[in-house]
Amino acid sequence: MSGSDIRSTAYGLLPADTTQDVRSRNSRIAVLPVGSFEQHGPYLPLATDTLVACAIAGEIAAAHPVHLLPAVTLSCSHEHAAWPGTVSISSVTLHAVVRDIAESLRRSGVDTLVLVNGHGGNYVLGNVVQESSARGERMALFPAPEDWETARERAGVRTSLLTDMHAGEIETSILLHAYPEMVRPGYESADFVADDRRHLLTVGMAAYTDSGVIGRPSLGSAEKGKALLASLADSFGAYFSLLKGEEADPAG
Repeated sequence: MSGSDIRSTAYGLLPADTTQDVRSRNSRIAVLPVGSFEQHGPYLPLATDTLVACAIAGEIAAAHPVHLLPAVTLSCSHEHAAWPGTVSISSVTLHAVVRDIAESLRRSGVDTLVLVNGHGGNYVLGNVVQESSARGERMALFPAPEDWETARERAGVRTSLLTDMHAGEIETSILLHAYPEMVRPGYESADFVADDRRHLLTVGMAAYTDSGVIGRPSLGSAEKGKALLASLADSFGAYFSLLKGEEADPAG
């Protein structure tokens, strides 16, 4: 099995690159999956957001010569604290971790960092990118809401992004495709909708759902998951061109 074959089969939480692989690729763009460790109902694992971020990052690395990093799994999941198993760190800590990673990469000649975020509650990542860009450092946050909307439409996902908030059609579909062994029975009958969540940050998820689910996981499928990831990989092409300094339309 060649080195490229090994790399293509190793995408997940831990990349299989050796230091020689990284030297040979000579990429100045690193990709960091950022997920979470929080409840996703009774049928998806606590690591769902991390697995989603890794699946997206793997698709990106399969299409572009980037330096794929292992995932940051613990992040800002405070709104899920009512459920057993959820673990959070502060936004200040997550901010510092990403800054430290970016600084370490720059010391080794990798001057650009893409954060692939799998958890909507990681609001601080947007601030990290804003501040880094203002200092003249090269950083990006992916996917944007527009990338998710394009992927949703292309994959035939029926649930809107508003309704598909947590452990719903999109996350279930991606795991059914990329990590089917992680999906337990029960998603077929777990649909629950709570579109008005205006007080979420104040009262947390438990005020809106008993199961921890907000969305329609029953509509999930492996086929949709595959199409979602393919669309996101296509959308990343514009980011890659922009970060390399090539001609790219920032509007997509």
